[in-house]
Amino acid sequence: MLSSGNVRRRTNLVVIAVVLLLTASAATANPFDGPAKQPNKQSKGEPKQTTLTGCVDEQDGHYVLLDPRTLNPLVDLDPNGVPAEDLFAKHVGQKVTVRGSSASGGSRPVFKVRSIEKVSEMCAAPAP
Repeated sequence: MLSSGNVRRRTNLVVIAVVLLLTASAATANPFDGPAKQPNKQSKGEPKQTTLTGCVDEQDGHYVLLDPRTLNPLVDLDPNGVPAEDLFAKHVGQKVTVRGSSASGGSRPVFKVRSIEKVSEMCAAPAP
């Protein structure tokens, strides 16, 4: 049988352990974090947003993004509701980064552009 001294010691140890656990969990919680944020999940119907870098060119009346090393066409560029001349014409011959989503196309994929950012004024020609 346990004496009252042993029961009291055991109770004190349990209380100390609980206090330490609560203190440790409170120390790791940052009150400035606010509520937990859920990852930005896209619905199944929305295409995945992605980024491509290459050179803008105009071929056969529409704009394409070329591989900056080989200058081979990667994707056809779709201005996604904005007039193509407003979005792509000023970037012809420049290396750019486009953000948007990829879709099936004819001979090559179509990239629906949401934004475009100039990386450099000119594309480097492939080495001979």
